[in-house]
Amino acid sequence: MPMVLIRDFLKMEATAGLFLVAAAILAMVFANGGLGDVYADFLNTPVKVQIGTLLIAKPLLLWVNDGLMAIFFLLVGLEIKREVLVGELSRRDQVMLPAVAALGGMVVPAAIYLIFNGGDPVARLGWAIPAATDIAFALGVLALLGSRVPLALKVFLTALAIIDDLGAIVIIALFYTADLSVVSLGFGALFLVGLVTLNLMGVTRMSLYWILGIALWVCVLKSGVHATLAGVAVAFCIPLKANEKTPLYDLEHALHPWVAYGILPLFAFANAGVFLGGITMDDVLSPIPMGIALGLFFGKQIGVVGFSWVAIRAGLCKLPQSVAWPHFYGAALLAGIGFTMSLFIGTLAFPAEGYGAPVRIGVLGGSLISGLAGYLLLARTLPRGGESSAADRSNPAEVGSD
Repeated sequence: MPMVLIRDFLKMEATAGLFLVAAAILAMVFANGGLGDVYADFLNTPVKVQIGTLLIAKPLLLWVNDGLMAIFFLLVGLEIKREVLVGELSRRDQVMLPAVAALGGMVVPAAIYLIFNGGDPVARLGWAIPAATDIAFALGVLALLGSRVPLALKVFLTALAIIDDLGAIVIIALFYTADLSVVSLGFGALFLVGLVTLNLMGVTRMSLYWILGIALWVCVLKSGVHATLAGVAVAFCIPLKANEKTPLYDLEHALHPWVAYGILPLFAFANAGVFLGGITMDDVLSPIPMGIALGLFFGKQIGVVGFSWVAIRAGLCKLPQSVAWPHFYGAALLAGIGFTMSLFIGTLAFPAEGYGAPVRIGVLGGSLISGLAGYLLLARTLPRGGESSAADRSNPAEVGSD
């Protein structure tokens, strides 16, 4: 990935993290400041779209979670494809460390969650909730430390989060699907074949991809597979060629600000509002929120650092340039900021009423503690006076210039 693209991406994600914080705070204010009924009515507003006999009728909350989040997953898919083909994940020496770290950061948090909830057949469905990392929030915390943060550390955390997103996509596809409609899946497969054909033919007219992509989304929505996966499928079909201005770069550039400053804050506003009235310490310490919070805080740091240490000792990879173990540990703590993807997986794991508040308490609590701990550790251990940024400028090739 060109160095200017890395810096632009990191800057936008960091700013987006501030928007997410503001949206989450606003949701909590609405839910607890005497506007709870207004907040609930807004999210339950019925929205219908009908073309002939085709009817899609959902409350506004599900249009956000199933519709707008499909665009978020489209952007995630574009980022994954670019990184794998021409970016930070395109070479073994670049991908090994964040891949191992991401694996540990998914396995250990899930295991901790199951320690608390494995005996409950309903509660254990949420095992994947603490396995996620919110890249915007994590980079937003790093942005507070300014130029003291080595660019290599930012790139590592970004790569880890992208691989983490890929893992979340696989988990959603395999474990969080409803009863399947063979007919809808069949039509969806036809539209997907059409998208692949456009790619193989070298078609760059984006309107054709949009038409088939929307049709694919409708089919996936009706099939029982979560509709957001259609966004990933479309992304993988968008043409990309190294060192050329291709549709993938254009689409990613166009979507990024809308997702960062619009869709994700709206998702946070719609899903982060939890009414705190009547919540007791027993509720906070119940298995679901405890499994999520401890999975995010302890599970992420243990998994990321532990798996990475073993891989480095085995000679499979090495720490990025100008990054010491305390800095790496701080990044591992920031990986415990789950927020967006954790909340999203929570809506899939527990679609029934009664589980929303425990999930939100666990996600918000674990993410807040992880973010504060990561910030404090990095603020204490990172060099002052721009030393790290000077090191980055002296050898930019080490952080992934293609």
